[in-house]
Amino acid sequence: MAATNIGMMDGAYFVGRSEILAWINSTLQLNLSKVEEAASGAVQCQLMDAVHPGMVPMHKVNFDAKSEYEMIQNYKVLQDVFNKLKITKHIEVSKLVKGRPLDNLEFMQWMKRYCDSVIGSTLKNYNALERRDSCKGGKEVNKKISTVLTSSKTSSTNARTNSLQPNKKNDTSSANAMQKASKLATTAEVDTYDEQITEMKLFVDSLEKERDYYYAKLRDIEILCQSPDVEHLPLVRTIQGILYSTYNNGSVMEEAQLMISQKEQLSLSPILENSAEQVKQESQKRKNISSPESDMLFSSTASQRQRLSDISEFQHCESPLANF
Repeated sequence: MAATNIGMMDGAYFVGRSEILAWINSTLQLNLSKVEEAASGAVQCQLMDAVHPGMVPMHKVNFDAKSEYEMIQNYKVLQDVFNKLKITKHIEVSKLVKGRPLDNLEFMQWMKRYCDSVIGSTLKNYNALERRDSCKGGKEVNKKISTVLTSSKTSSTNARTNSLQPNKKNDTSSANAMQKASKLATTAEVDTYDEQITEMKLFVDSLEKERDYYYAKLRDIEILCQSPDVEHLPLVRTIQGILYSTYNNGSVMEEAQLMISQKEQLSLSPILENSAEQVKQESQKRKNISSPESDMLFSSTASQRQRLSDISEFQHCESPLANF
């Protein structure tokens, strides 16, 4: 599927927490108030059952999972379904079972993106309550849901009945109205505080995730600097000094900058030496090229002078015929 390996900058990871909760509750007929309530993995298994009917062995899913061991069993069922469907999504079980809001939110965002890519935004002809009855703890969850639905219907019916009946006592009605108003105000304040706490938890989780990312990078650099092939190099020692330096220690950075400037100066001197050596080599080549020509010229002039001297000696010597 195209949605199995979506990137972190995909629009799926920008879906809000309230929208995710509304989607889960409407799809599976649940009453979740927090995303981390789905940390047991049972909700994810039933979502896959809704998208791919018959692929999930619902009798192995435990909606009453409390310990990490029981939660891991649910994620094993989910991983088996992923393998059957050839879904390459990695499930970070060790983080999800901790109940951290950010990790569970990101995984449920991916689940929504995958389900929407398979069946669209609406799910038809899926009886979530009936499918959940075969799960361990599923009947208890269904009873709670039915109780909540019944109480909500009863309260709405009572509200309509009270609105139709005339008020007999104004004092009693005003007192009841004030009590209800105070309860509503208190409930609103509690909801606001819960919202702020959840946002703070998400913010802290994101900071911890970013911290772990940069720590892993620094650890990779430290392992590289400890390699026997490079640990004796001055640059590597300087990097180690930066890694192990205390907070606000500017002397380490000054030493590193000084070493870099010295390296630059040293790197320029071999260039000058090489240029001077090249000039010497070129002059030597010229000498080597010109010396054979000068030797030939010298030998030719010397032979000509020898010939002239021989001729002059022949002309001045006395001929034997002159004696007669």
